[in-house]
Order: sequence, then structure tokens, then C-alpha cells
Amino acid sequence: MIIHHATVITFDQNNRIIENGAVHYADGVIDMVGDSASVLAAYPEDERWDAGGLILMPGQICAHTHFYGAFARGLYIPGPPPKDFPEILQVLWWRLDKALDLEGVRSSAEVCLVDAIRNGTTTLIDHHASQRAIDGSLDAIAEAVQRSGLRAVLCYEVTDRDGPDAAQAGIRENVRFRRWVEATHATHQGRLAATFGLHASLTLSDKTLERCVGESNRFHIHVAEHPADEYDSLHKSGQRVVERLHAFGITGPESIMAHCVHIDAWEMALLAETHTFVSHQPRSNMNNAVGAAEITPMLRKGMAVCLGNDGFSNDMFAEMKVADLLQKVAHGDPRYLGADKVIQMAVFNNRRLAAVFFERPVGVIETGAYADLILLDYHPTTPLTPDNLPWHILFGISGTHVHSTIVQGRTLMRDRQLLTLDEAEIAARSRRHAQATWERYWAMFA
Repeated sequence: MIIHHATVITFDQNNRIIENGAVHYADGVIDMVGDSASVLAAYPEDERWDAGGLILMPGQICAHTHFYGAFARGLYIPGPPPKDFPEILQVLWWRLDKALDLEGVRSSAEVCLVDAIRNGTTTLIDHHASQRAIDGSLDAIAEAVQRSGLRAVLCYEVTDRDGPDAAQAGIRENVRFRRWVEATHATHQGRLAATFGLHASLTLSDKTLERCVGESNRFHIHVAEHPADEYDSLHKSGQRVVERLHAFGITGPESIMAHCVHIDAWEMALLAETHTFVSHQPRSNMNNAVGAAEITPMLRKGMAVCLGNDGFSNDMFAEMKVADLLQKVAHGDPRYLGADKVIQMAVFNNRRLAAVFFERPVGVIETGAYADLILLDYHPTTPLTPDNLPWHILFGISGTHVHSTIVQGRTLMRDRQLLTLDEAEIAARSRRHAQATWERYWAMFA
């Protein structure tokens, strides 16, 4: 396929913008990028897609999400509203995940995958929990991902909050799924990867952490999302969260620590020294009133701070906007962060994280990268250059501009028409499974 007559935003090392540009891909991989005339001349017999002047850019990457949270939308929570994040966990999330069955797990994932395709998010790193439907839960999500055509990294969050048997089942699910992914690479064409999920230090005993480290050398865990995580760690170990996790070998260049809102300078330095990835989820942090992570110092330290959404909509353009605004209001300074640093997180650092899990680059338009591409019908009303591109993205572009979505050369949406998933069928199925899930959730308050 040749997509031509496009404004190509490469996000490569030279950050090129190619007017009337074209991209050729075959077998899911980009093999030529340049001006339309050159690419068309090089492949005169290949299928052509005239972009009609639309913007062509790499698909978005989400560094931390929760597919299982889709059924929380519109859910009535009995009793007084939770007053802080620990109560939100106890009253909402830790009951909702126990209300899910395997069909609900699959249906919830489908809803999020439709949303991702529509918003041009082509790679998602998910963190799953369904405490009464653990065995096979990652398979249910993987089946939905494969059917959608998207790219995903999956794991199950191990926790002690429901006893040792559930903790061991979570460990077993992570190990089993990783082995399945490794054994079936040809089946999923390298679009699925696995890591090892952990909930958070505050729900993990030393014994369980030892078992997890015995099974994996890379992890995906929530860290210091609320001060309660730090208080618990100090009580358990006399160490702050990052120090405790580091002592067990949880940090490292293939591990993701989500949030890190309440880490201190020493913890930040430890994460930098170990090259551990940090994922930032500003919309969720604002919604849960947990504070604003110190993103600017982390980036100054050279840390790979990435951008996720924590289960909010998969419009990563919206997440970028909020990332910038939250830092400005939190510090009372309009100079804080800035669009260029947001793009560093959402594009370049997210790409570094994806490289941990996939054989070829994603998040870039260059020869040898996977053809994970999106077309946008954004028509700039001011000049668009490599220097001002970050500000166009933050103040001009949104997920509503996504016209077409392609993953590994396969078109998942063209001209806003989904081609791999039946959105109406998925929505109807979701309503049925959400209602059943809600009834099991409400029964826990009886």
C-alpha cells in the first residue's frame, strides 16, 4: 500500500514534516518514506490510497490503562461519596473487579478497544484485575485485542487483598500468559506482549513480592498514587515505596511504575539510576484528587516519564492537553512543562517503552518501523512546522480529528468506519454485561 498526497509527520530523529508526502508499507512494515512523486514512482504497481491532504502520523501509544474499568461509567455507588483515594479503591474498584466474570472482562475490553481505534491509539499497555475471574482473564482480553487488530501489552495485577489463594492465582495467570504469548508469536503476529502485573506496595506482602520476583524480571505496578502507599511502606519496612520495591528487584529498565505522585527526591533518583519507566496519568490524578506528580524534575533528570490514561478515554491527545494544564495550575506558573515536554513524554518516551515489548519500532514513521499509522483531518489555520508542531497538537488536534487507523499495515478504521469490530454489537453486549456486573457489585453492599 502507498498512502500519498499526505502531510507526513514522521516523529523521526529529524522530526520531519513532509508536505505532499507518502509512505509505502508491505507485510506490516514501512519500507519507504518521502515525497509522493518519489514513492509512487518506486512502486508503480502497488495499491494507492490518496490521503487528499490529510495529516499522516504515527499511531498513539498509551503507557498505562485499565480495560476492566469501562463498566464504571454511570455506575451508582451506594452510600456517601468516597472522601479520598483509599475509599475510592475500597468502595468502587476493589468491589467492581470482584463483580466481573470472564464475559464481562472481554466485553469491557472490547469497549475500550473501539474507543482506541476511534481515537488513533494503536498501542496500549493494560493492567488488569478481576479477582473472582482470574484464570483465563488475560486470554479473554487477548482475544478481543487480536480481533480488533490493535497492539497491546497485558498483565494481571497480583495483590494480597483477597488472600493467598487469589494472590497465587494472579501470579499463575501472569506466568501462564507470558508463556502462551512467547509460544504463539506467529498467531498474534507480534502484536501481543506480556509483562508481570502488581497492584501496589500497600497490598503486597514481602512473601508475595518474593514469589513474583522469582517469576519475572519486569513489572507493571502502581506507585505512591496516594500518600497511603508511602505510609504503609514505611510501616512495613521502614523504607519508602520505591526503596522497598527496589530492594526486591522490582525496579529496572523494563519495569513500569505508574503515577509516582508522592515519591520524594531520593526515590526519584533511584528510579533514574535504575532506568525505570514512570507513567503519568493526569486526568485520573485530578479525578481522584491525589495531586500532581513532579514531572518537570523527573524529565530534567533524564527519566523516561511516559503518558498513560489509567482507564480514561483513549483520546491521548486529550491526555496531553491535561498533562500540560495540570502542571501549570499546580505550580501557579504558565511556564511549567510546556507542549515540547509533553510530546517528549507521549511520543518519544512512550516509544522507548514500547520498544521493550515489540520487535520493531512503533510511534515513528521511518523505514523498518511497524506501519502503525493514523490519518487526521486536521487542517491547520496557521503554518505547521517541526518547531511549532507540539503546540498544534496540544491546542489544535484532538481524537475527533482521527479519520483512519492502521496497525501493522492492516486498516482498522477508514473514513471513520470501523472495519474489524462491530461497534453497535459491542455496545449492546456491553450494556447487558455491565448490568449483570452492576447487580453483583450492588449485592456486595447488602
